[in-house]
Amino acid sequence: MRDWRDVHDEAAAADAADPLRHLRGRFALPEGVAYLDGNSLGPLTHAARDAVRRCVDDEWGTGLIGSWAEGAWVDLAARAADRIAALIGAPPGSVACADSTTVNLHKALHAAVSLVPGRRRIVSVRGDFPTDRYVTARVAADRGLAVRQVDAGDLPGALDEDVAVVALSHVDFRSARIADLPGITAAAHAVGAVAVWDLAHSAGAVPVDIAASGADLAVGCGYKYLNGGPGAPAYLYVAPRHAAAESPIPGWFGHADPFAFGEAYAPAAGARRFEAGTTPVLGMTALHAALTAFDGVPITGLRRRGMELTSRMVDLTDAHLAPLGVALRSPREAAERGGHVMLGHPRAQELVGALAAGGVVGDFRPPDGLRFGLAPLYTTRVEVVRLVRELAGLLA
Repeated sequence: MRDWRDVHDEAAAADAADPLRHLRGRFALPEGVAYLDGNSLGPLTHAARDAVRRCVDDEWGTGLIGSWAEGAWVDLAARAADRIAALIGAPPGSVACADSTTVNLHKALHAAVSLVPGRRRIVSVRGDFPTDRYVTARVAADRGLAVRQVDAGDLPGALDEDVAVVALSHVDFRSARIADLPGITAAAHAVGAVAVWDLAHSAGAVPVDIAASGADLAVGCGYKYLNGGPGAPAYLYVAPRHAAAESPIPGWFGHADPFAFGEAYAPAAGARRFEAGTTPVLGMTALHAALTAFDGVPITGLRRRGMELTSRMVDLTDAHLAPLGVALRSPREAAERGGHVMLGHPRAQELVGALAAGGVVGDFRPPDGLRFGLAPLYTTRVEVVRLVRELAGLLA
């Protein structure tokens, strides 16, 4: 087994030679903290902090209601949406930025069911994120459909002409396993069903060519790898071929001309009809500015860096943690993993707390999972070494 000093020095040399090392400087990270939980809440960017200060002091403080004028607040959500669209391979105008992932999933599933009337089932994957399962069950009940939950490997066999919608996550929130987005979408389409995807653990860490995949609708959040801040606005993708799909919430910001205050609802063109309520300006300002952290960086380059980080962690886990009773709960192949790595140990909750007390921040997932997000914009190789070394020390 290699000496920890050698392991550290090799990682430090690789960090120093990394052509993307400058991206970390876009973040206001606390000194001395290895923040490995960006898959739950992305850290503050300098751009977001500056933009929110300007919004509060100048746009709100001085401009007051005049800041709703075009170029300031009224099209802020559309500008943020187009930045997200570029990250997920969607054409401009096909993404709405609004509300939360939960609310947007509710909208997307209602719209999806309406696209295939007369069908009787929604199929989802067992163990998917709780909100996704809760919302799917409620939409199915509201629309008179049944829900069938299956294991991911059994999904193809669950598809037939009674299925209206297939709803699942692109990256599993526990294991980080990446689902076959184009393959599953094609299988759904083969039986006439609609595919709705949750990209919450994908966008910003894993390439998502949502348009090329053929997906019908997709949702995701703004506060994980997109670093938009706690409770940041979420987003909803609608394939251009479904641009006339109806939102179940015909709010005034989804109107074609919201400031005309018309008597009848006339939906906006494309995805913007799904905006519904008034833009939360402070949160949208932070998200819009935070997305500049991706400027000038192809997502494929970030993906290569992310795969190298997670592979390093898997290798160090095999060498230093597996002999101490730690299990790898994520796929071993880098191409099958998203941006985080899940480990398993009976003392997981205690260990996560002890790591955080020492400045290494990850999170616990019941019943025995230690989850660490290795965000390619700012995580370093030295931080991965620090994590494994400190965890090994706690276990030893």
